[in-house]
Amino acid sequence: MRFEDVVRPGGVRRLAGEVLFERVAGPDGPAARSRIHDTPGPRWFGEDRPIRAVHGDASMFVGGLRALLLQSLHPLAMAAVAAHSGYRGDPWGRLARTSTFLATTTFATAEDAQRAVDQVRGIHQRVRGTTAEGAAYHAADPHLLAWVHVAEVDSFLRAHQRHGARPLDQVGRDGYVADAARVATALGVTDPPRTEAELAEQLESYRPELRPTPEARDAARFLLLTPPIPWPVRLPYGVLGANAVAMLPRWARDQLAVPRLPGLDSAAVRVAGHGMVRAIRWALSG
Repeated sequence: MRFEDVVRPGGVRRLAGEVLFERVAGPDGPAARSRIHDTPGPRWFGEDRPIRAVHGDASMFVGGLRALLLQSLHPLAMAAVAAHSGYRGDPWGRLARTSTFLATTTFATAEDAQRAVDQVRGIHQRVRGTTAEGAAYHAADPHLLAWVHVAEVDSFLRAHQRHGARPLDQVGRDGYVADAARVATALGVTDPPRTEAELAEQLESYRPELRPTPEARDAARFLLLTPPIPWPVRLPYGVLGANAVAMLPRWARDQLAVPRLPGLDSAAVRVAGHGMVRAIRWALSG
């Protein structure tokens, strides 16, 4: 963007939005956005579906961080991420791929959504190995896929209820879980939850399998304390991270040994999170 464009009315907003969008979606983001939203054809989800409201809201920035932290507590899932995802060497590339997948399955044509799912399933088939303790893992395992799914859906929904522009009522929350189940089934999850109550029940059922491996705690420190971002944006990122941590169950915080910030559960943290999410929403809607 040229200087004269920045100083025009709305220029700062557009610049902030472009910089933020490129970080999240990658250098190919504008082309992908055009393909996703402008290509005519039937979609998996109509414009009135809750999944569009949740995945299209800036609260996803908090929900995404919470999901990564929570997902890391399953030793097999974390071993697969540590060995195969490249989250340390190319964190922005991984973020761009994840955000593009979510946008494609939520907003793109049914054909593009299925193609994106097929690509991910192909990757999952190749991701297999053994943990440091000798336990075998395979990313295509339906049970492991289900854990990643429920941790993600729970995180996105909770973040939307706390920081979303228009929190959902009970019908909407159940509808979101049911919408997300459509994508999960396509990815290979067997009988994913379809209501908020089923989501909570299935998430709780994984508790005996969860524990804090060194890889999980290392990932938490990386995400919260040493993220690969410039110093000027460390404070805004820290606000998002504090809110992601505050929304974790206390048992998850304890297992991950995340930094115990004073007043983590205070209203001040939530208010700061509201302000940061609103600022992101403002920038991206310009």
